[in-house]
Amino acid sequence: MKQNYKFRISYDGTRYQGWEHQPTTDMTIQGKMENVLSRMAGEEIEVTGAGRTDAGVHARGMIANAFIDTDLQPEEIMDYMNRYLPDDICIQDVRVASDRFHSRYNAVGKTYRYTCCTGRIKPVFDRKYVYYIEETPDVDKMKEAAAILIGEHDFRSFCANPRMKKSTVRRVDRIDIVRKGAYITFTYHGTGFLQYMVRILTGTLLEVGFGKRTPESMRELLEAKDRREAGATAPACGLTMLEVDY
Repeated sequence: MKQNYKFRISYDGTRYQGWEHQPTTDMTIQGKMENVLSRMAGEEIEVTGAGRTDAGVHARGMIANAFIDTDLQPEEIMDYMNRYLPDDICIQDVRVASDRFHSRYNAVGKTYRYTCCTGRIKPVFDRKYVYYIEETPDVDKMKEAAAILIGEHDFRSFCANPRMKKSTVRRVDRIDIVRKGAYITFTYHGTGFLQYMVRILTGTLLEVGFGKRTPESMRELLEAKDRREAGATAPACGLTMLEVDY
């Protein structure tokens, strides 16, 4: 009898074309998981993820679920998957979930972190996981701008999909910006995020930090509802999904 299994996954997204499987490539996280689980179960398995991280984006706590008919215990499933998945994908935990559990529809919040490295010394060993910029932005100005973005707003200006038909209203309840030495982290928590939204928010906040726009201009951006008015999309390498809330 099929049971619903919940997976907690971490991965280095550098080599992959994002989470969602695609017909033209097998280099997706979802595709790799489905291939291994289908081999294990002896039938085609569909894996549902809590979100669709973009190409090059990483995860420490992605959640997924799948219905599988197997005699293996959850720990045996985890061991099997980790044995056959690539070294840059790791299953951290496997549990039996209720039949009603859906990793995407039941999620009530997500946490993402974007990391920048600044200064004259290039981050050789972190280069796949940070956005390197030589100039150091004004963190206080960025915090001032971030405070304006907190709350429930229409974030259409920060959505990469111009043909988005569904609501672009989202609630962002936390944006923490912290500088430690050469590293600056932007931690975002909200009910959900639009396509490229975290990266566009980061790129726009960095422009504030570099004096290219004022903190107060965030209000105008929210009212504009026009992607062309916001800042550049920060590179994928600096972004990591940290956690999903249920």
